[in-house]
Amino acid sequence: MEEILKIKKNKVYSTEIDLKKDVFKRGNLIGADLIGANLIKVNLEESNLREANLEWANLEGANLREANLKWVNFSEANLRKANLDGANLEGTNFRGANLVGASLRGVNLEGADLNWAILCGVNLLESYLAMTNFTGANLELANLTKVDLRCANLRWVNFKGANLEGANFKGTNLKNAYYLTIEQLSKVETLYDAQLDEELLNSLRKGYASLFKE
Repeated sequence: MEEILKIKKNKVYSTEIDLKKDVFKRGNLIGADLIGANLIKVNLEESNLREANLEWANLEGANLREANLKWVNFSEANLRKANLDGANLEGTNFRGANLVGASLRGVNLEGADLNWAILCGVNLLESYLAMTNFTGANLELANLTKVDLRCANLRWVNFKGANLEGANFKGTNLKNAYYLTIEQLSKVETLYDAQLDEELLNSLRKGYASLFKE
């Protein structure tokens, strides 16, 4: 792998790459082109993939713990059951990606694009998601305990069965969200300056006015 990276200046052409179950722990893959690559269960723990292109790549069950994934393109990628705990995902593109059952505990997703991503059952415990775009994402049964979602965009998101306990929704856009209940929102840390559908907003102000105080 290192020879390929040196020869092609970090441009790895995915049609030649099948790295399933290989180990590249702490590897340097900055700017690598891995479009459509087969990376099933690959070990990239603590690796540096900043600005790499992994569009359409298959990373099911991959280990990306503590990796630098800043500005990586995971658009339409398969990340089912992948482990991204503690990874730097600032500005990362997950548009339309499949992250069902993935673990993203304690990650930094500030400014990331998760539009229309499939996040059913994903674990985002205590993650930093400020200004992240989740438009149309599926967060069914997701664990959002103590996440920071300040100023994030969550329009048209599916929240069915999601755990929102202790989440920070200050300035968050929750308009037109699906299956979002009063019971779920009653357990969040704050809804100060959050945007909600009128019916839900009125009900919460009556029963949980303290959530709207700065």
